Amino acid sequence: MINRDLLQKLSKTAEVELDDNMLSQFQVYASELISENEKYNLTSITEPEEIIVKHFVDSLMLLKYFDLDYNTKIIDIGSGAGFPGIPLLIAKNNCLDLTLVDSRLKRVAFMDNVLKRCGLNANPICARAESLGAEERYREQFDVATARAVAPLNILCELCMPLVKVGGYFISLKGSQDECEEAKNAVSVLGGELESNVSYKLENGDTRSIVIIKKISQTPTEYPRKNKKIQTKPL
Repeated sequence: MINRDLLQKLSKTAEVELDDNMLSQFQVYASELISENEKYNLTSITEPEEIIVKHFVDSLMLLKYFDLDYNTKIIDIGSGAGFPGIPLLIAKNNCLDLTLVDSRLKRVAFMDNVLKRCGLNANPICARAESLGAEERYREQFDVATARAVAPLNILCELCMPLVKVGGYFISLKGSQDECEEAKNAVSVLGGELESNVSYKLENGDTRSIVIIKKISQTPTEYPRKNKKIQTKPL
């Protein structure tokens, strides 16, 4: 069991108010994460308090620095066990048009189970981001793309920005290292503009950052490239 009082208290640092139903959904989420992690390698973070701080609250911090409207069409790339997408969906009272993407079927199945257990509506799909970015039904169709601790920022830009419509945002949840300078070229080439890069500390003292990039022009049609080229010759 997670400490609901602690979760409610720490969520307020993200300027998020959780009601009883939301706290119950987070309780179910944590229970499923701990239980299923014994079968699959979903996360190295399995202690209840660490789940609250390093997964739930860290995901919710996005809402402190970005005004995520209800019914926003959002795609979460490399969701893994559902972060940050599912915590955001809970905090927004199940009122986001959320697509969760991971390349591993077991993780997608886990997210689907959590959504059903929590009574949440979202679309978890098993796919690679670079493939989706080349498909007409996904390319430049989203208001917001998110990614949390998936890859270096310059690589993430190529994976995520082709999915964002002009005027939308790519929001990357990162660690303590400032990667914006290294990603400057990628941001520009892919049609983006760095809007903000804010750092904060979690309750345990860990430093995190949120990078917010606005899409100001269409991504050139040659991007995203194949995964091997993205990885070996990043922009």
